[in-house]
Amino acid sequence: MAETYPTPRFGAPREPKSPVNPGSRLVSMFDIATASHVRAVAFLLLCALLLFLPGFFTIPPVDRDEARFAQATKQMVESGDYVDIRFQEDVRYKKPVGIYWLQSAAVETASALGLPRAELRIWVYRLPSLIGAIGAVLMTYWTALGFVTRRAAVLAALLMCASVLLGVEARLAKTDAMLLFCVVAAMGAMARAYLSWQRAEDETHPPWSWPAIFWTALAVGILIKGPLILMFAGLTIIALAIQDRDASWLWKLRPLWGLMWMLVLVLPWFVAIFWRAGDAFFADSVGGDMLSKLGAQESHGAPPGLYLVLFWITFWPGAPLAAMAAPAVWRARREPGAQFLLAWLVPSWIVFEVVLTKLPHYVLPLYPAIAILTAGALERRVLSWSWLMRGSAWWFAIPVGGSIIAVVGAVMLTRQPAFVAWPFIAASLIFGLFAWWLHDNNHAERSLLNALVAALMLALTVYGIVLPSLTPLFPSIEIARALRNVTCVGPKAAAAGYHEPSLVFLTGTQTLLTDGSGAADFLRQGSCRFALIEQRSERGFVQRAEAIGLRYKVGTRIDGYNFSQGRAISISIFRSEGTE
Repeated sequence: MAETYPTPRFGAPREPKSPVNPGSRLVSMFDIATASHVRAVAFLLLCALLLFLPGFFTIPPVDRDEARFAQATKQMVESGDYVDIRFQEDVRYKKPVGIYWLQSAAVETASALGLPRAELRIWVYRLPSLIGAIGAVLMTYWTALGFVTRRAAVLAALLMCASVLLGVEARLAKTDAMLLFCVVAAMGAMARAYLSWQRAEDETHPPWSWPAIFWTALAVGILIKGPLILMFAGLTIIALAIQDRDASWLWKLRPLWGLMWMLVLVLPWFVAIFWRAGDAFFADSVGGDMLSKLGAQESHGAPPGLYLVLFWITFWPGAPLAAMAAPAVWRARREPGAQFLLAWLVPSWIVFEVVLTKLPHYVLPLYPAIAILTAGALERRVLSWSWLMRGSAWWFAIPVGGSIIAVVGAVMLTRQPAFVAWPFIAASLIFGLFAWWLHDNNHAERSLLNALVAALMLALTVYGIVLPSLTPLFPSIEIARALRNVTCVGPKAAAAGYHEPSLVFLTGTQTLLTDGSGAADFLRQGSCRFALIEQRSERGFVQRAEAIGLRYKVGTRIDGYNFSQGRAISISIFRSEGTE
């Protein structure tokens, strides 16, 4: 399509200009929010809290990764050993210590502030993820300012803030939200160095802030999730060096001083864990976890192209606009800004598609590049008018599908239609419909803002209301509640057939994970003991109890659904004789 007006380039110095207000109240509010950097940051912080907090405090521990991370941190706090990482007696060396330190700090702080039983509140362990997700949104804004105007930078940050995948990770006590924060900070600093070189700006006195942010972010990222962050930075540098046939801009990042600073931050713990466990950590982390992902680790194998399919859900509501922006981004691929963002995105995406082990969150650190490219195309009004515009219906389709799944799930698991969620479902459908109907090239921003409100309403529905009410999905909560209500002091438990990490987290580190026969032997060893027997293990328990002459009493039966295994379960709580 021929353009009759000059279009700014990605990465070129930007001049603020008065936006055309299409008359929408949402756009008028957006005008006010983007009038200054302070307002923009405050607005993004508010949006992040509104989108991430629903369900943050009320969704129970989610098996299995979140509960494993939280339990390992709890043991770290209980033992006072902040070097070793364990789940009960087993070492947990798949990831470095960074996230455990952050979660431990959250637990210790909450306890110091007087929060009762802080070590058992899963939301305390989620605080680093919440902080990481909010930081990633703000870092996306800061990074985008090097490529687009303030208004478009806020839109890019909002695309990240509202994305389904980041919303999930912000509510899970694991590594990925904090890793995203580190990656965006590092890539934002690298982008400034690269664009400064492209513009031939002052070569003699580059600022120290860029290398300080870059190398510190790399160091923290390594402590959070190992060398993965180096792949994102390294592949970007290689791609740019091949395209430009020059990598002299890297001197702006002061690599010699930076490498020394990174090693100062990273090496102490790696030396300490090597002193403690020899090469076991490196064998498990690099060989057992990272390299094993080249195959189909833990049944998570999938063919190439899966991430492209999942993108339509995990990056919603930004996915339709990203598709419409793709042709314009391709035309601008030789411009410095687009070149950098594509170097950040494309090589790593190809690696993830080729590797057999696939989990949706692996590509999350690439989404900020997509968000900035999309915001740049939207700002220049060069979104595709081709068949790709039909993708705007996706703004309405996801609220419809999400609402149906939420209500049907509530009815199937709780026999309740979740009436409280219906007003929010209606609002999500209305704003999603507006986003679809009102979309055109001139008013794409207005449609996006409506889609963002639809995303907020959907988050309130799914995370804030429906998920916390699905108690059959979280049987560990009911089991822990039953054990807290006993009258004896210091109850001990053994579980047979149901070995989910959330059970250990909620019932205590000393919970024995065994089989039916082992649970009977455990129950025989004294009073105030409880055997948590899944239905499939009851026969072994009863046979062993008869063989050893165990006298026991039948307590509560808890029915639920183990979504980790994809099957219904029924757990009986047996207690030793004389125990109440």
